[in-house]
This record gives sequence, C-alpha cells and structure tokens, in this order.
Amino acid sequence: MNQQPLSNQADELARLSLAAREALTDAMVERLSATAANSLEVVDRLNDEETKEAVLNAIDRLTELHRTGGLDTLFDMVALLHAARSAATDSIVERMFTFLEHMLNTVGSEEMASLADDAKRSLDDAVAETNELQLSGGLFATLSMLSKPETQRSLQLLMTFGDKLRDRMNSSG
Repeated sequence: MNQQPLSNQADELARLSLAAREALTDAMVERLSATAANSLEVVDRLNDEETKEAVLNAIDRLTELHRTGGLDTLFDMVALLHAARSAATDSIVERMFTFLEHMLNTVGSEEMASLADDAKRSLDDAVAETNELQLSGGLFATLSMLSKPETQRSLQLLMTFGDKLRDRMNSSG
C-alpha cells in the first residue's frame, strides 16, 4: 500500500475542504440545512409511541400485501380509480345526474306507484282465484277455454302489448 507522509495527507484534506466550501453555494447550503432539519423532525416524530406503531404496522401490512400479491391489486385499483376520476368530465357527470333525475321522476311518480300497486294486487287476486279453480285438464278443456271471448281478448291484449313494446324498443334503439 502506498503511504503518503502525514503532511501530504493533511494538505490534501485541507484542499478537499477548501474545494467543498467553495463549491457550495448559499442555495445549496440552505437546501442541505432544510433537508437535515426535516430529517430530524421525522426522526423526532418517530419517538412518539403511536406514530412509531403506525409506521411499523404500515410497513408490516405493505410487506404482507407484497407477499400475497395484493400490492399489485392495490395499485391496479388506484390506477382504475384515477382513470375513472379523469374520465368523469363535467358533461359526463351532468348527463349521469340528468339520467338519475329522470329515472327518479319517472319511477318515483304517483302514477308509477299506483300502477305497481294495481299490478301487484291484480296478480295476487289472479293467483288466489286460479288456485281455487277445479281444472279438468285435457285438450278439449283447453279448446273450450280458448273459445271464450274473454280468453281471446286476454290473448289479444298480450299479443298487442308485445307488438307495441317491440315497436317502441326498435324506434328508441
């Protein structure tokens, strides 16, 4: 090993110190001192028992998420939420609330409540009445039922309703 005399080492150390002092600008010294102060503040906060426990718990949970693959899922969810937030422009949010308002006004109206109540009661009455009927069954009983005007009217109503619903769906879609 090449050993230099002690005076040469001292001279080199003095030149290094002088070069470092000259190279440091006031802004660099200010940033270094601010960084050191912030670092000491963080270390000081870790002396608080609750803060220390919270940091250690967060590190343990982060390790667990990494081990189980949940960390990737967590970051994927964050990316998804960020993309959804970025995509939610004012016009999209406005259209969504307009749609919700329209749906609530339509479904929440008195007419819809009355219609739903009438439909439910009619269905309950029809089930009760049908359960009380003594049906004979067979092809001739079915033909006899089909020959009644009220059966034909009911079937025609269902067929017309289906046609009208299909027409509305085709014209709106």
